[in-house]
Amino acid sequence: MKFYELERDPSPRYTGNLNATHTWWLPGVEPCSACDLQPEGGTSAQYPCVDLSGLPPEDQKKLLDSWPVPREEFIRRRELVRPLAPSYAVLESGAAFGPLRGTGVGYFGQLVMQNPWSLCMRREALERLQSAGVRGLTGCPTQVRFRTKHAPELRDIQLEIHGRFHPGCLPPPNPPCSTCGVAMGYSVPEPYWLNASSLPEHVDIFRLADASTLIIANERFVDAVRRLELDGVVFKELEAR
Repeated sequence: MKFYELERDPSPRYTGNLNATHTWWLPGVEPCSACDLQPEGGTSAQYPCVDLSGLPPEDQKKLLDSWPVPREEFIRRRELVRPLAPSYAVLESGAAFGPLRGTGVGYFGQLVMQNPWSLCMRREALERLQSAGVRGLTGCPTQVRFRTKHAPELRDIQLEIHGRFHPGCLPPPNPPCSTCGVAMGYSVPEPYWLNASSLPEHVDIFRLADASTLIIANERFVDAVRRLELDGVVFKELEAR
């Protein structure tokens, strides 16, 4: 099975821009006094189908603010979200919840990547991929306003998190802090390759666990996109060992 990284199509015809953000967030954590690292990690994972509107208003208000908080307060807010999130959710600092809200302008393809870690689709594109048997696609309606008569019906795609980098492309690990136990991470290796044994078999598209800013698809997904002639993204083939 081949795997690919999704990237926004750089063609100038794709002028679409979303000035939009998700509704709720898990905040940052005040850094360790010894190493200046966040004790609870961080993620770019997005869960647009998670509805936190049933929480008490005072708790919802706190989840609107991503400003760093003490570790104990972060844990309290995380546990408010946990019962409402899917079992695969990574509940770390930066995790976003609820529908995209804001405005949009320009021309969008069938698949939309505002940035490398987010994926939207036109409603009809999502339905066609689901009908073609593509697995792992959960789409949630957005609350994005467009100043045009032919506004796209965008669906924000909620992805599971799977997969690791192959150890051979990673630098030696950093020692953990003696105070908080956190070790400094690493940036995405260039080039990188994937650990084949860590890649999922039950979904065709996912967010990479070792780098949540990367969206990865297998050849079943890529073949379906190409067969259906859906546009807006390009695919970079990856090596898996």
